[in-house]
Amino acid sequence: MKLTVTIVVVLATVFLGLIDGYDCKLVQFIFGDSLSDNGNNNRLSKSFAQAALPWYGIDFDNGMPNGRFTNGRTVADIIGDKTGLPRPPAFLDPSLSEDVILDNGVNFASGGGGILNETGGLFIQRFSLYKQIELFNGVQTLIRDKLGDQAATKFFQESKYVVALGSNDFINNYLMPIYADSYTYNDDTFIDYLMETLGTQLTVLHGMGARQLMVFGLGPMGCIPLQRVLSSSGECQEKTNTLALNFNKATAKLMDDLSAKLPNASYKFGDAYDVVNNVITNPSKYGFDNADSPCCSFGKIRPALTCVPVSRLCKDRSKYLFWDEYHPSDRANELIADELIRKLGFKPINQTDTAPAPSDD
Repeated sequence: MKLTVTIVVVLATVFLGLIDGYDCKLVQFIFGDSLSDNGNNNRLSKSFAQAALPWYGIDFDNGMPNGRFTNGRTVADIIGDKTGLPRPPAFLDPSLSEDVILDNGVNFASGGGGILNETGGLFIQRFSLYKQIELFNGVQTLIRDKLGDQAATKFFQESKYVVALGSNDFINNYLMPIYADSYTYNDDTFIDYLMETLGTQLTVLHGMGARQLMVFGLGPMGCIPLQRVLSSSGECQEKTNTLALNFNKATAKLMDDLSAKLPNASYKFGDAYDVVNNVITNPSKYGFDNADSPCCSFGKIRPALTCVPVSRLCKDRSKYLFWDEYHPSDRANELIADELIRKLGFKPINQTDTAPAPSDD
């Protein structure tokens, strides 16, 4: 009798992972901006924020532009690779299907996008976080139609979620006087506005199944090459860095509050500000030669704003912290990813000792 019960339990455990004959994998859904975009904006025909020309992607796969705003991998790519998660395709990838979603998840990230709908308006086309959540809702409908509500709910609750936005809300909104937010709010009230909006958005995602979610913090965005070249001294803009630090502090608190309030939520905050700031302060200690200017530029003609075929490339891309005026290099992204993995205690998914996200039932 005990043997029969044991066999039944084993079979039940096996078939819990099989949905209508489909072996559901652990996947991730990514919501973000150009630091995570892997091809969405390249398929937005009217967008001014694209990574569609050489030399973007020169150190990735076949060396051709692929929509990533760097020479190689994004932070999300590297964290996924090192923890054994598949790289999710861009939402606008023509190959996207229900089976692809179940195998890999989806990346909704969009260059120029922000927490706020109004952010990045000058880019014409981009997906704000609200729009990305709307697109995710459409993905949910596809998967529910394929698997049924119960199985789809299990799939979405056991998936991983990454939310990585915020820098554009400052650099391409609040800090630009052409946007109404720049004169409607002050530093404190603008961050309050961002937290109120982000809290609502993450609560919506929880209602859609997000139980294991990580929000990336902001780096020292006052030290990106564009901010330096726009200053009179060429130094980091400390006001902008202070905004990033205050955003990070508020977001960390928001994650704690939501984890305590939302059922079965494990919402974590990933902060790599200090390690990037340390590289900027002492680049040689971390193996970099340059931490203040872009690898891909027009030489002394600054700012270049984007990387194009006539741009000049630095001699050793692994020695530059920044790829272009805005974005980190592949090497810098690996440094950031390693710091987030260390701080959050991530393990490869086949080595993790944590249980799947609990059901709300």
